[in-house]
This record gives sequence, C-alpha cells and structure tokens, in this order.
Amino acid sequence: MTFTPLARALSAATVVLIANMAFPAFAASPVIDAAIADPGRPAKDTALDAERKPAEILSCIHLEPGATIVDVVPGAYWDRLFSKVVGPTGHVYDFLPEEMAKTHNRPLPPAGATPIPDLPNVTIYAAPANNFAVPMPADIVWIRQNYHDLYDPFMAPTDVPTFNQAVFKALKKGGYFVIIDHSAPDGSGLADTNTTHRIDAAVVKKDMAAAGFVFVGESSALRNPADPRDKLVFDPSIRGKTDQFIYLFQKP
Repeated sequence: MTFTPLARALSAATVVLIANMAFPAFAASPVIDAAIADPGRPAKDTALDAERKPAEILSCIHLEPGATIVDVVPGAYWDRLFSKVVGPTGHVYDFLPEEMAKTHNRPLPPAGATPIPDLPNVTIYAAPANNFAVPMPADIVWIRQNYHDLYDPFMAPTDVPTFNQAVFKALKKGGYFVIIDHSAPDGSGLADTNTTHRIDAAVVKKDMAAAGFVFVGESSALRNPADPRDKLVFDPSIRGKTDQFIYLFQKP
C-alpha cells in the first residue's frame, strides 16, 4: 500500500476540506472524490454526508485502491464507500462480534457472505470479539462509535486487551487502527460507556499503547466544542452532533 503525497492533483473541494485537518498531510485522491460522488449511492447515505464528513475522514486514513480494510461492527454507509475506494483489487472485511449480533437479534451470517449484493469485494464474518480475525493481513482496521461498547456488560465476556492484541496481530506491519468514538468528559475513564455511550479519549490512547500501537494522528473533523459531553448520544438535542475524536494508531 502506498501513501498519497500532498502534491497529488486535488479537486478544489478536497483542498478546502484537507486544510481543516489535523492529521498528517495526506491528500484525498480522485478515487475518494468519485466514491462520494457516485450517483449509485442511496439517498439515505448521501443525506448523512454533511454529518459524517466522509471526504475529510477518508482523506486521512490512508485508504487507497488495493487496500484491505476491516470494518468492526459494520455499517453499509461506510462499507459502500470503502468498497468503491479499494476497488476490485482491494477488499472490505466486515467483522461482526457475535455478542453484539445476539444482543440486537441479528442473525449470524455464514462466513464469507456478501452483505451488499452489488459489492462482491465486501464480505462478512462473525465471531466472538475475543477471537477477532480476518482471512488476510489488513492495511486498516476501523471501528466507529463502538469501541466504548467493548467495555459494556452486553459484550461480555469480551476482554478489551485481548481484542486489541488480536487487531494488532491482524494488521500488516505499518498498518493502521482507526478509532472514532463519542467523547466523554476528560478524566471520566470508563464511567459513561454504558450510560451516555461515551468514552474518555485518554482511555483509548492508554489501551492502544498497551497493545503496542503508536499514536500517529487525529482529526478534528467531528469535534464539537458545543457538546457538553454529559448527554446520552441519542438525546435529540445532540444526536448526530456529538463531540467525537478520530484517532489513528499504527502498528510499528
């Protein structure tokens, strides 16, 4: 996997977006622009773009054609974009923790099932979180708004250090673990994971260091200083506008 140089020709919109990033300067490619502009995307997806900011996020996680990315607790919105960016020579593995599937009454898919019929380069696997694994070494592992859930009672008997070590093992040398989650108040630790569904960002950094990862960047794309960080993330007054951190950790 090669990294995108800043000198690559960019669309005007992409230049503006990247100017607001706090990540190391890796520019979005025309492939990312095309994936977002794809007329085949469902209207329900494009309606979420202003909130989810895919251009800003995809431009800084090192996702390129030919890459292998793992979506932990997968969602079709991001998987459609991942699929288009990595293309036919890349692959998207959806990892569904069995604990979460059972809690939400989701049927466990057969190994290698294709959850999005028109995207054959997306396949899904279900297993206990402690047994996280994918068929081939990954360039990127991604978990969005669900890292805090790993600590919650419904995910028992998940052991978070075991899960993180499994992610570390599944990544290629130099690969990335991308974690996006709702911010809890500084210093709150794990107090809010099962109440307001937030996590203290410092806990995530500590967890990753313990697993052997190196913190290499963050984005402010989803930051919201107006969020008091003490409300349930589903509260109508803040839903879709929570303060979220976007952290990038690398396997040395």
